[in-house]
Amino acid sequence: MTTPAVLITVILLIVGGALLLASFLRNTRLKKVIAAPFPDEWEKIIRSNLPPYSKFPHQLRHELNNYVKIFMAEKNFEGCGGLTLDEEIKITIAAQACMLLLNRKSKCYQRLQTILVYPSTYVAGKKGLFSQEDNESARLGESWNTGVIVLAWDSVRKGCTNFDDGHNVTLHEFAHQLDQEDGSADGAPILGRMSAYSAWAAVLSKEYEELKLKKDKGRKSLMDKYGATNPAEFFAVATETFFEKPEQLKKKHPELYDELHSFYNVNPENWK
Repeated sequence: MTTPAVLITVILLIVGGALLLASFLRNTRLKKVIAAPFPDEWEKIIRSNLPPYSKFPHQLRHELNNYVKIFMAEKNFEGCGGLTLDEEIKITIAAQACMLLLNRKSKCYQRLQTILVYPSTYVAGKKGLFSQEDNESARLGESWNTGVIVLAWDSVRKGCTNFDDGHNVTLHEFAHQLDQEDGSADGAPILGRMSAYSAWAAVLSKEYEELKLKKDKGRKSLMDKYGATNPAEFFAVATETFFEKPEQLKKKHPELYDELHSFYNVNPENWK
């Protein structure tokens, strides 16, 4: 074997070993995190600010609690615009975000590193989002493909107090994170089976075009018409509707409901 080939082999072995070690250390740490008791104060916050939680079966409550522990151990929260972070803010966001992970294999938003929280609507440019434009606009929340989510706390709280209106900024932005796990925000998250993508594309494309038509014609729609912006926004809005208006979605858009049910693998209508 030539010297360059030996060097390449050694480098690959070192990198591979480092990755294996990092994975082992993370798994060991997470086992300790999961084994720790769930704080009573955290559960009080979740019961107060995540209405479906009290109707979860025991298995789902236990799973959500474990995800919240992992989320709190791995993610960094930062208060912005003068907001002082407390446990209620962090646990409320973590619990709603982790609801999207229930009953399916997930690594708890592996690409996500930081959650920035403003007290209320904030002004931000579009750079770093789905668009590269640099104009400014008022925001309730946004999801960056660089491992950052930004949320307005008053909008998060509003989503907690009314879990039936189809509007939830936390679910919306964390749905974007799921969409971005494959590196692009295109309305097609990682589905797990290659065979699932054709049906997903067919159904969501059809539903997206129908929502665009309703928006253009000024017709009523079950889903927020912001979902007609692009396929990524459609998936995020559809996620809000699936969790907050499951019975109506199942009745009016059965194919879309079935695709989302297949992806999220839960039955939110049982929590109403």
